[in-house]
Amino acid sequence: MINYSTKIIVLLALAPGLAQLHAERFFGDPPDAHHPWAVHDSNRPQPPIVEPGENYGDPPSDAIVLFDGSEESYHNNWHHLRPDENRQHDWLFKDGYLQAVRGAGTLATKQKFGDVQMHIQWAAPAEVSGRGQGRGNSGVFFSDGRVEVQILDSYRNPTYPDGMAASVYGVMPPAVNAMRAPGEWQSFDIIYRRPIVRDGEILDEGSLTVLHNGVVVQDSTPLEGGGGFKKRQPLDRVFPEEGSIRLQDHGDPVRVRNIWVRPLRPRALDGGTDGRLSIAATMAKRAEIAESLRADAGKLSGIDQSLRLFESLVYHENANARRKAEQLLRVYLEEFDALEEDAVEAARGKMIEVYRALKYLHDYHFIREDHEGFATVDQITVEQGWRNR
Repeated sequence: MINYSTKIIVLLALAPGLAQLHAERFFGDPPDAHHPWAVHDSNRPQPPIVEPGENYGDPPSDAIVLFDGSEESYHNNWHHLRPDENRQHDWLFKDGYLQAVRGAGTLATKQKFGDVQMHIQWAAPAEVSGRGQGRGNSGVFFSDGRVEVQILDSYRNPTYPDGMAASVYGVMPPAVNAMRAPGEWQSFDIIYRRPIVRDGEILDEGSLTVLHNGVVVQDSTPLEGGGGFKKRQPLDRVFPEEGSIRLQDHGDPVRVRNIWVRPLRPRALDGGTDGRLSIAATMAKRAEIAESLRADAGKLSGIDQSLRLFESLVYHENANARRKAEQLLRVYLEEFDALEEDAVEAARGKMIEVYRALKYLHDYHFIREDHEGFATVDQITVEQGWRNR
């Protein structure tokens, strides 16, 4: 029999918060064939912390600022697509904004992007000239120009609906016309998800969500291959994984400012681990989680190591981990059985933790129906009256 003080050290770990933390590791529905994480899984990584902007439209802390009103951000982040020899003008930089100049051609980001959240402010000319598509026309293009969110002075200016401001050009009109008057600053907040087509198979049609001046006008609108002038695009049109974001020169002096983007977390099709995954991706991730838990178990000892090894089995079976977990559980129960009577109550917290873990494993069939260790722990907690406290 080990000495009394050693037994207390081995069995206690009695800090209530710690005991609760470990109990919550065996908590929600376990991983399945399409979800590598359990429900309410404490092993799931915490989302990164992002500080929001102080005011509406300010970039959050993780934003990539493409134009902040400085000439430096203009030249560092944008370039003209039209070759120098064919370009008589550049976009105008003035008073913290950029302005399209007829003949300058399209601006494109130097950096390539996939799925993004984007914020941009724009203003059509205060002096109204022209009508329909000839009034304050520009656009925000994604994926090297394959799909456009239309910029247009649509204030009391009828045109074809799938070409008005905030339309997915040639695909979908905005739900409502949320325009402010000409000359006033407008805002677009855009969530862009590119189509995913592989080997001719459409895996995800892609979508655009657009808020125009804070009003939802496109709600996960399918891209239908991306629109175009007088043309429908094929649904299986291939989009690059990353492409430039572009601002159109349509001959009108449209101004833009305060442009920033945030890359979005990857979808399952792009290797993301949140949401419903393929069976192969799920099983690969579960094996990875289990390996990490086994490595973590190596830093522990005794029953804590046993529980962590048992926990790894929820994600992926491993004969060595199971054997070691069972061995450590037997040792723990033998040591508990040898405790002096006045030391038993001090071991209550850990034993309840072990009971909850083993009951979870038993209920979800990760251990046998007649598992001897669970039967012993079940009996102990009943006899001691610990389950009703």
